[in-house]
Amino acid sequence: MNRLVLSAQLVERGALRYTPAGLPALDLSLKHESEVSENGQPRKVSVEIRALAIGDIVATLSALALGSQGQFAGFLASSRNGRFLRFHVTSIDPQV
Repeated sequence: MNRLVLSAQLVERGALRYTPAGLPALDLSLKHESEVSENGQPRKVSVEIRALAIGDIVATLSALALGSQGQFAGFLASSRNGRFLRFHVTSIDPQV
């Protein structure tokens, strides 16, 4: 199963654009920071990930202020050129 749920902060949002099929699309950057346990030892994790939203979720993400925290859910896929992974956001639970 290809499913990712990530607690993250919205750090960058591109301009609204449209796919060839006419669907709204939005490029995003999300930042996650936490502490996890690896082999019984604490480890600080910090990652910034490229994300993409297509369709109805774009309206919600467009209204979300930069710096907002949320629980983003979706799936991972290769970019068009296959050079990197991109997180396709399909839902968000904003945290106040």
